[in-house]
Amino acid sequence: VQLQASGGGLVQAGGSLRLSCTASGRTFSPYVVGWFRQAPGKEREFVAAVGLRDRNMNYAESVKGRFTISRDNAKNTGYLQMNSLKPEDTAVYYCAAKVSTFYNPTYYSDAGRYDYWGQGTLVTVSS
Repeated sequence: VQLQASGGGLVQAGGSLRLSCTASGRTFSPYVVGWFRQAPGKEREFVAAVGLRDRNMNYAESVKGRFTISRDNAKNTGYLQMNSLKPEDTAVYYCAAKVSTFYNPTYYSDAGRYDYWGQGTLVTVSS
């Protein structure tokens, strides 16, 4: 499956953005979808993940209550709604996917578990 991330941009602190991750090549529904981010000079970190049917999801503590992950299998697309953005949210955001038959929050917060990655979309939050 090929993943295309989009929706990044420049926004002021307190603003919102919605990122999209569109899959092509295969049906999206068997894949767990995760979002990760990498700020300049830092390692890639987990942001959020969602299970196969939008029932299971988990978030990094730093984004809980501000970000919402979702998916629309009919559109082969995953989303990351980001509200109340902060300058420290500035990073390149990547979506990732892995075929799975189970959902475990700890397992899917590990970037190494994912088989497919999008190219990244830059989010810049100004203060």
